[in-house]
Parts: sequence; C-alpha cells; structure tokens
Amino acid sequence: MPTNVIGFAGAGDPNSIWTKLAAIMAHGQPVYMCCFVAMIVFFAFFYTAIMFNPAETAENLRKSGSYIPGIRPGAQTAEYIDYVMTRLTVVGALYLASICILPEIVLSQVSLPFYFGGTSILIVVTTTIDTIGQVQSHLVAHQYEGLIKKARSKGTLV
Repeated sequence: MPTNVIGFAGAGDPNSIWTKLAAIMAHGQPVYMCCFVAMIVFFAFFYTAIMFNPAETAENLRKSGSYIPGIRPGAQTAEYIDYVMTRLTVVGALYLASICILPEIVLSQVSLPFYFGGTSILIVVTTTIDTIGQVQSHLVAHQYEGLIKKARSKGTLV
C-alpha cells in the first residue's frame, strides 16, 4: 500500500522526490522488505489485541471452575494468559514474516519468469499437510479393518 500511494504521488514528474522514493520502496529493495516485515508483525499484534481478551478468558475460566495450575484465578491468570499470548504472537508473527519475505528475497536475487508469494507457499504447505494427514488416517483405518476381519475369522470378536 505505501508503494502504491507513493507511486501515485510521483506519477507525473520523473525527477520528483516521490519517484525516487517509489524506486527505493520497489519490490526487492531492502527498505520495502523492512517495511513489509514491520507491517506483518504490527498487524499480527494488532489482530491479536483486537480479537483476544485475556481478562475475559480468565473470567470465563474462573466462572467455569477451571484454573491454570500454579496461577491464582483472576488478575494473575489474565496476566499469565497475556504473557503466553504475547510470546505466541511473536513466534507466529516472525514465522509469517519469514514465509512472506522469503519469496521476496529469492525474487530479488534470482530473476524468475513468474511471481510466487507467501500466500501461495502457505496454501501449498497447508494442502500438503492436510493431504498427508488424510492418507495416514486412511491407512490406519484400513489397518484396523484388517485386524477386525482377522479377529472375526478367528472367532475372538463377537
């Protein structure tokens, strides 16, 4: 988004500061990659802060009679949940940033005739993991069917 706004601002004059700034913020440039990573990390924390309320979660745990072992119910539970969520968000944000910046680094170093981004990598990896899980569950179910057939033929299962 910043690159597009800067590009629109400097569209008329090739010698303007906006055009030079647009060249610095182009795909594959270090400034672009730093801004890209910073925005990914910022929005990961922003989304987590909006969608997850540790105080509400701690209150729901207290109302249901649950607790976290070693942590007192109430404010201490909310602080602990916030601490854990912050650490998880840091790891998740860095993972997302690395997945999204890796194609940018590869494309800036190697001239490829096509563009692939972090989203396509996430889709391919998720689909592959899901397919492997389905194949494994099918194999396990097939193994159990074979065991049940053997047990019925021997008369041990009623």
